[in-house]
Amino acid sequence: VQLVESGGGSQQAGGSLRLSCVASGYTTSRYCMAWFRQAPGKEREEREGVATGDSDGTTTYADSVKGRFTVSRDNAKGTLYLEMNSPKPEDTAMYYCATDNRDMRCLTFPMDYWGKGILVTVSS
Repeated sequence: VQLVESGGGSQQAGGSLRLSCVASGYTTSRYCMAWFRQAPGKEREEREGVATGDSDGTTTYADSVKGRFTVSRDNAKGTLYLEMNSPKPEDTAMYYCATDNRDMRCLTFPMDYWGKGILVTVSS
């Protein structure tokens, strides 16, 4: 299983940014995919995702990003997206895509497979 993130970079607060994660090596449509993050100076969050999308299309969000971020997936392309609207400086972090080919419902944390991460920097 391989996960490759893209789309990060610098953004001013109030703008928008879209992250993508291309998965390969397994049938992505069957399993949970999620975004996690690691803020500067902190450990990577591995038990509470920024956003998750399960095999049925159900999504969940951390309280800190509800109403601003949207997670979606294109199973035909094996791709998970994170649309970041109105990002704030506190959203600055390395963002990681993760999946677990034992879990369809986003109930198993930490997940087994992780991308290398991509940096998002939000300036005020």
